[in-house]
Amino acid sequence: MLMAKCRTLQEENEEIGTMASEGKIHELGMKIAVLKSQNNELRNQFDVLYKHMDGVTNDVERSNELVSILQEELEAKDLELTRLKEVLAQKGATQDAPVETSDDAGNGQEADSDTLQVKAES
Repeated sequence: MLMAKCRTLQEENEEIGTMASEGKIHELGMKIAVLKSQNNELRNQFDVLYKHMDGVTNDVERSNELVSILQEELEAKDLELTRLKEVLAQKGATQDAPVETSDDAGNGQEADSDTLQVKAES
């Protein structure tokens, strides 16, 4: 009788162990499914972020090119401004020099037209 009871208890333990094992396997399977779902979501988010960063990188490259072009244009305009200031200073120096009276009226008109040209160029 005692041996029969031990066998019965042993069989019950095996059944409980099997059920626990199956439950554990089921639980682990559920965790794997959740982790796979999270993994796919993270991959999708990464792809979106990667595409966004690629677009931002392209925007930055275009902006840098534009800055370079504008910087070159600014340097050219700065050189032109310096040159025009020098021309204007030279014109002012020649106007301050003594001029013959017969040419006074003609020189004044030329100086005015030159000044207008300088203003138009700048």
